[in-house]
Amino acid sequence: MKFSVFTVMMPDCNLEQTVQLLRDNQYDGVEWRFIDPDQSKSSEAPSFWGNNFSTVPASSTIEHLEYIGNLSKQFGLTQPNLASYIKCGDLAATEQAMKAAQILGSPSIRIGVPSYDGTTSYQQCLADGRAYLDQVQQLAQQYKVKGSIETHHGNIACSASAAYRLVEGFDPNYIGIIYDPGNMVHEGYENYQMGLEIIGNYLTHVHVKNATYALSTSDGIDASTWKVNWSAIDKGAAHWPNVIKALKAIGYDGWMSMEDFSLSQTTESLLQHNISYIKSLL
Repeated sequence: MKFSVFTVMMPDCNLEQTVQLLRDNQYDGVEWRFIDPDQSKSSEAPSFWGNNFSTVPASSTIEHLEYIGNLSKQFGLTQPNLASYIKCGDLAATEQAMKAAQILGSPSIRIGVPSYDGTTSYQQCLADGRAYLDQVQQLAQQYKVKGSIETHHGNIACSASAAYRLVEGFDPNYIGIIYDPGNMVHEGYENYQMGLEIIGNYLTHVHVKNATYALSTSDGIDASTWKVNWSAIDKGAAHWPNVIKALKAIGYDGWMSMEDFSLSQTTESLLQHNISYIKSLL
């Protein structure tokens, strides 16, 4: 298997520091966070989804993208995926990300999935999502860059089987699935091997993170409310030894991309710990 890092987990590192740390800790690739920074948060402390220094702006010039692509290569890092933040149906942002991926040398971008909150029926969300994927596939064929959805809580692809239902029938050369067991602690857990067998050749790569449950409120015998908190990858409800076992069972030898939100150690210590832990399971 090959190892990369989704740079959302490195908010305190600029681009140059990011590639240096990844090379120093024996990573093979970098999955750049791709979004225009919120300038209103530029004076705040570094954070995952706020003032994140390890971010490639979506509005980057061609020259800046070429610089980042060359910087990654200079440090021996492949770019397995461009981690864009695209809403379902936003074809302009999809095309923008695919153009950037071409320049950076990334074969895939992350694309949007309809959210689900009960206000719009699942059937309508599914129809909207598949209509978008049909257009994404056309762009993917044009730019030779795959569009990959991610198993994620809060949307209609929260589980492996739900993600498969969304992409079923599309060409896996152009439409794929990022498998994220940590997200499925929040919502969508299924037997790991069964889920991976369902996804089949739509599997693009795997995100590595974890989360755990904590009792939030209790209403006595009537009900209890539980919340999910991010945790160290070896301390949460996602059982990574079993995930690795399932990946081996389907013959997977692709990318494992770290996305640790635990804040359990410094960024550099997490980079060291996470790759060492996952390699120990192989």
